[in-house]
Amino acid sequence: MTHDADELERLYAYPATERPWVRTNFVSTLDGGAAGADGKSGSLGGETDTTVFALLRSLADVIVVGAGTARDEGYAHYAVDADLRARLGLSPVPVMAVVSRRLDIPEPLLVPDNLVVTSATTDPARLAALRGSVEVLALGDGEIDWPGVLAEFADRGWTRILCEGGPSLHGELIAQDLVDELCLTIAPILTAGAAPRIAHGTHGTDRRMELAHSIEADGGLLTRWVRDRG
Repeated sequence: MTHDADELERLYAYPATERPWVRTNFVSTLDGGAAGADGKSGSLGGETDTTVFALLRSLADVIVVGAGTARDEGYAHYAVDADLRARLGLSPVPVMAVVSRRLDIPEPLLVPDNLVVTSATTDPARLAALRGSVEVLALGDGEIDWPGVLAEFADRGWTRILCEGGPSLHGELIAQDLVDELCLTIAPILTAGAAPRIAHGTHGTDRRMELAHSIEADGGLLTRWVRDRG
């Protein structure tokens, strides 16, 4: 089944809300693996998944990603639909917010337009050094204060949040019930092996989601799930 650009934009539009809306985006195999045989998630998606991936970035104010995922997946510069962003009144490119407690940030992401998110109790010497090249948002005692981070985002007018992982970061947001929406591509692949799931955490929880849409494409499914807060 094919979907044109206007239809995809409508299906993945952010809701009208003044508070930050946290969307997460992942791909999974049929047996629950968040990575392919090469250890990367990017190899699991097909052509339509790649199109939607780019659309989700183009719709966001800020892209949140763990430093480990950014390193493993080779994050660097990325392209967005400039015309779409201009039409929606968004900034020319979304901010990239890299999350790390150890402040081990991939070198290509240490640029002034990016942001590092960490806890206030991280290594002070490393924190001071890092602030020489990139803005650092340090909130929380030990654990990152995610409600505080989202409040800071809102103060800056960033309400369209896109989290691209990894599983530990996703698990933190789920545990704190901050995930409003999950965009999940289900790849038509069985991998077995020791691939991670799309979310990890120290404690299990139940966060009920409702299916917003399901698109059959490239032999798999592109699904969108919205948090049931009723």
